[in-house]
Amino acid sequence: MRDFLCFEKHLRQARRNRYLVLGGDGPKDVPIPDQWYKYPLYYKCNRLNVIGTDDDVTMPSYTKFLDFELEFAAVTGKSGRNVRHEEAMAHIFGFCVFNDFSARDAQMLEMQGGLGPAKGKDFDTGNAIGPWLVTADEVGDPYSLEMIARINGEEICRGTSADMHHRFEDILAYVSQDETIYPGEFFGSGTVGNGCGLEIGRFLNVGDVVELEISSLGVLRNRIVASDP
Repeated sequence: MRDFLCFEKHLRQARRNRYLVLGGDGPKDVPIPDQWYKYPLYYKCNRLNVIGTDDDVTMPSYTKFLDFELEFAAVTGKSGRNVRHEEAMAHIFGFCVFNDFSARDAQMLEMQGGLGPAKGKDFDTGNAIGPWLVTADEVGDPYSLEMIARINGEEICRGTSADMHHRFEDILAYVSQDETIYPGEFFGSGTVGNGCGLEIGRFLNVGDVVELEISSLGVLRNRIVASDP
């Protein structure tokens, strides 16, 4: 289970708004490293923390800045090694909505150490996937999907998969270099521009209901609940 960072607008806005979590005078533009444009960079998610639609998300006890992330993902149906870019889409079985919940304060502090994210991403119920796995033939063009997020029924952001800088062909070709990928592997797109609370200044509270809707893929819905004492 890998999650990538494919949308430039999200990266630019999230870096600009780090003051919302870390403090400071206000938004500041932070240059994007050249390496981001060259490589589809990723981290590995905890596959044991996956939940589905209508499951509750437990607020980690150590965060004050729980965030949603509006993403979608490809799931492979065919193995391969050193997959060529022009053949990569044949390895994708289908697509689904993905909410990569993030404890932003933990994430930002950890990643200043040059590694991570760790507890910024890894907590029970942190990876929500659903409501279905839609086969690739039913989706058609995965780069023409409208992406919408709502909190408590109110639309708070909207984007499009057309804005992906690195696409799934790039991702599969990159990951499979001298590494076999297998059926059932999960490749997240990263957050669409405007698609998280850090970008728009709206973090999650206990009781909030988050809905992520992507055309052709359905609506993924989860409620935030308090952690056990």
